[in-house]
Amino acid sequence: MADGRLRFGMVANPRDAQQWRAVVRRAEDLGYDTLLTADNLHMPAPAVSLGVAAGLTQRLRLGTLVMSGALRVPRMAAREAHSLSVLTGRRFEFGIGVGNPGTRAAARELGLAHGGSALERVAATVAALRELDGEEHTPVMIPAAGPRARALAAEVADIVMVAAPALATRDEVAALVRGIRDAAGTRPIEFAMTVFAVEDRLEPWAENLLGASTAELLARDSLSVLQGDSVAVADELRRRRDRLGVTYFGVHGSNTDVFAPVLERLAGC
Repeated sequence: MADGRLRFGMVANPRDAQQWRAVVRRAEDLGYDTLLTADNLHMPAPAVSLGVAAGLTQRLRLGTLVMSGALRVPRMAAREAHSLSVLTGRRFEFGIGVGNPGTRAAARELGLAHGGSALERVAATVAALRELDGEEHTPVMIPAAGPRARALAAEVADIVMVAAPALATRDEVAALVRGIRDAAGTRPIEFAMTVFAVEDRLEPWAENLLGASTAELLARDSLSVLQGDSVAVADELRRRRDRLGVTYFGVHGSNTDVFAPVLERLAGC
């Protein structure tokens, strides 16, 4: 997958059976490469959700964005990932990270905050998955924010989610990618980033998550948003590939319809 070809994942979360079936089929019909879903205690578990999605699709790859290592015993998380990989016909991509502040707080309340730091749990989970996989290889995605996460991603990840601040400059993101690539040596890595809005205003939850308003993000040329028609957006994504080394883009499901012409334009690129 680290071959320079652009890939696109629809980021969506299940609410109920009817809605989830529609989302899954829409993702495959529109030509997305991957369906990505989050790990949140207030919605269905990602492994179950993706198992349902696998039964409704033929081509679509499936992934977690990302499973919270704070909430799981490493070997059990690895077993979930390995099982999904086997039963989806190797269509599964295992995204795993330390979790957000909410999931880390929940882990403490549930008595799961033991046995090393959350990042150490991520490392242990990946090691256990590699043992279970044997000669097979489930692709692993790790978000890279702080220096320790970047070092771990360079060492073991197949896909690195660039977790730079929303207002980071292009030069700063390019330097982050370059540092991880240098640390990885000759090991191939695919770099990914999330796009929260295409043309439209961000939803309030996204502005809260990113810590900036839509106007500020646009004024600062934030990489969290895309502007313009399908031609301009396609050109911008090629530019990010060529200048930043990012080839995998997670597009939030609220942008599905407006992004569809971009998918058509970039098919096979």
